[in-house]
Amino acid sequence: MSQRERTVMAFDDQGREYMIDVFVSIRELSEMQHAGATRGSPAFRTHDGHDVTYLGNGEFMIMVPGEEGGVTVRTDDSEFV
Repeated sequence: MSQRERTVMAFDDQGREYMIDVFVSIRELSEMQHAGATRGSPAFRTHDGHDVTYLGNGEFMIMVPGEEGGVTVRTDDSEFV
């Protein structure tokens, strides 16, 4: 099960703002495996539903229709810098 955990603002070279939703998979472990929930790796999508890849050091690649190779955006959010 995936749930939205937070939203990150990022900007491209022209100053356009992109809202990136961070989704985290949460799974319940069986009683045999130390009951409780575990978190998976985060997944990213824009508010518009475009796929996002985290590149590291505060940079994301957004796959936007009509843009070959995607758009690189940057955030100053402390979790991703």
